[in-house]
Amino acid sequence: MRKERRNHSGADKVKILRRHLVDRVAVSDLCDEYGIHPTVFYRWQKVFFEKGASAFEKSSKPANSRLEDKVKKLEAKLAHKDGVIAQIMEDHVKLKKSLGED
Repeated sequence: MRKERRNHSGADKVKILRRHLVDRVAVSDLCDEYGIHPTVFYRWQKVFFEKGASAFEKSSKPANSRLEDKVKKLEAKLAHKDGVIAQIMEDHVKLKKSLGED
């Protein structure tokens, strides 16, 4: 019989890691309390330390600015596609007229 997989939020993971690092609660006690395997705990800790530096780095652009840039690029792409479709339709109409079809 398999155990049901739990999904811990990022905040929960940080809370569990903080209890170990700051409050000095033993890993085995935390794993028993939260029903996680020690390898899962250590994997969270590894990711936490590897990506922790990004919390102190200043982003060159805020998230909204990046989204606005993406929207502008997509709008430009859409405008280009509209231009191509218009050109194809114009060529189609000319061809139909030259063939005598109305």
